[in-house]
Amino acid sequence: MNPHNRIARAAVAAALAGMTSPSYAGGFGIATQNGSGTGNAFAGGAAVAEDASTVWYNPAGMTALPGTTNFAISTQILKPSFKFQNTGSTLPPGTGEGGDGGDWTYIPQGFVTHKLSDKWSIGAALNTPFGLKTQYDAGWRGQAIALTSELKTFNFNVSGAYKLNDMWSIGAGVNFLKVELKFNSQIAIGFVEPNLSDNGVGYNVGVLFQPTQNTRVGAHYRSAINLQATGTLVAPALIGGTGSATAGLSTPDTFSLSALHAITPQWDIMGDVTWTGWSHLERLTVVRTSGVATGTAPVSLTFNWSDTWRTSLGVNYKPNATWKFRGGVAYDKTPTNDTDRTARLPDQDRTWLALGAQMKVSKAGTVDVGYAHEFIKDASVNNVAPVTGLRLIGTFKNQVDILSIQYSHSF
Repeated sequence: MNPHNRIARAAVAAALAGMTSPSYAGGFGIATQNGSGTGNAFAGGAAVAEDASTVWYNPAGMTALPGTTNFAISTQILKPSFKFQNTGSTLPPGTGEGGDGGDWTYIPQGFVTHKLSDKWSIGAALNTPFGLKTQYDAGWRGQAIALTSELKTFNFNVSGAYKLNDMWSIGAGVNFLKVELKFNSQIAIGFVEPNLSDNGVGYNVGVLFQPTQNTRVGAHYRSAINLQATGTLVAPALIGGTGSATAGLSTPDTFSLSALHAITPQWDIMGDVTWTGWSHLERLTVVRTSGVATGTAPVSLTFNWSDTWRTSLGVNYKPNATWKFRGGVAYDKTPTNDTDRTARLPDQDRTWLALGAQMKVSKAGTVDVGYAHEFIKDASVNNVAPVTGLRLIGTFKNQVDILSIQYSHSF
């Protein structure tokens, strides 16, 4: 093999290692898809159906909403923290340990539903289901492995639902997903940065069962979406220079089973189990489509991710017709492992503690505020830098704070 090609393989592998950035659920999923669910740690998501965000969590729930038209707008304000502690790296210290790889992030979402008749409902959602970002200080010890890692997604979900009878409703939707990837590193021979994007289409289906006025059970499946991202690859001349590249990847599919039960007029309990098919991400193969190495696969990156389960429990207390107070806990398993975890994605198992409140501000409008803290286990990494073979060895101390605000309206 040409020595330049060997260097190119190592360099691009470093730039892409763990290219998806840490976010606020296991892997690179974003669990916070509305404001009303945050205070319950998203327990009961596929069964609650209390506002228009049910379009995302279970479209069958649109038939259970009050009024004819419902909408909800929300904003998630997130502050993640990812701080590296060196425990034996052979890489030189550089300018330090990278600072805090997390920063403030704002995620807007919008949902709308409309009842065409007593039986039929339609709806739409605009949200961000995957992504977010890590960025370490320039010149830090691990810059040959990771500097900035950014994954952005934009999803438009249109859905329909049909009420079979007083107990059963079904729903389905189509998802149009846009993905943008940008990730870079400063290796020994220069700066490397792929910048890729693609669009994909998937589907989701759900069912809602209400055996009594006080009990709901919901089930929801969302398909994987296969993508072939294309764009540019900025690289030093020694490894082929700037050109075009492509990489295939898939988002995971998910299945949720949720329940809600009103114990009394004042108290609700709810629960949820969600399975996520992260094993779709076994390997990432990047192919140059221009330059001296056109047609070759300069990197075959192993993820070895595993499917995961997320479990959550929540409670609501309604002291009067104006206020509702929420609480919730959740446990979210990481899909990665101690062998393959990288500094770009120092993910680990996390436990949620959440609180929230809803205030009815008018006959048709409500405001929700929710807060959650994610306690994340220490995440160990042992990564090899390209070209030099030196290692980044240490532990990431991670946590996330989430504040959600939502306004919902029914008319």
